[in-house]
Amino acid sequence: MSRPPIQRPDLGGPFPEHLAIVMDGNGRWARRRGLPRVKGHSAGVDSVRTITTSCARMGVASLTLYAFSVENWRRPSAEVQTLMRLLRVFLWRERRTLMENGVRLRCIGRLDDLPPRALRTLRETEELTANNDGMLLRLALSYGSRSEVADALTAAARDVRAGRLDPDSVDEETLRRYLYDPETPDPDLLIRTGGELRLSNFLLWQASYAELYVTDQCWPDFREEQLLEALRDYAGRRRRYGGLLPDETDPATSPQGAS
Repeated sequence: MSRPPIQRPDLGGPFPEHLAIVMDGNGRWARRRGLPRVKGHSAGVDSVRTITTSCARMGVASLTLYAFSVENWRRPSAEVQTLMRLLRVFLWRERRTLMENGVRLRCIGRLDDLPPRALRTLRETEELTANNDGMLLRLALSYGSRSEVADALTAAARDVRAGRLDPDSVDEETLRRYLYDPETPDPDLLIRTGGELRLSNFLLWQASYAELYVTDQCWPDFREEQLLEALRDYAGRRRRYGGLLPDETDPATSPQGAS
């Protein structure tokens, strides 16, 4: 579960290998300015570009952005159409930036739910960037963690029925193999913008031991300065994964302290 942390003395300590972000607050950002919600989504695209580029240059190995949830399909059709259009435009316009920064694109979620044009642009961009050797950018689209687990269980059940999987051998690692992207390590740090204190059905399995950081800044206002603040906060955390660190062990009960 735990991996040796990357150390960044310039930030004050450990550095996350995998960073995940719930990009919340676009609508509130727009309302506070008397603008329609779609203007907030448009402004949020600039933050996606800035944060993706900054993370790639800082040495983040994987960045996962919660771009569109399965629940978001219930939003007004005009807003959903705008979000899908912004997705296509972002993928098209940012291909050069992705290539220049060596970023690989991978998307997770129920991607077949996406409109055909958006899905085609997505697949083309994934293919274009597949051989890049820099940061992995994952966009969670039509994504829900409960849906991911349900899909994993469905796939596992099919393999049990076909005789490819022994049900008595199933453990956590078995289930992980059926998740959307089992190869990418779990996130070390999960950032949520917009001030809300919930996970919103995002990476519930993978983020079990992620450090959480919530900022009141809405996503369109979250830029490199705010990112560095979150990274410095993470650098001061001590990750225990349910256990104790060596300096927290009671000498009287530890093997080293036993007489």
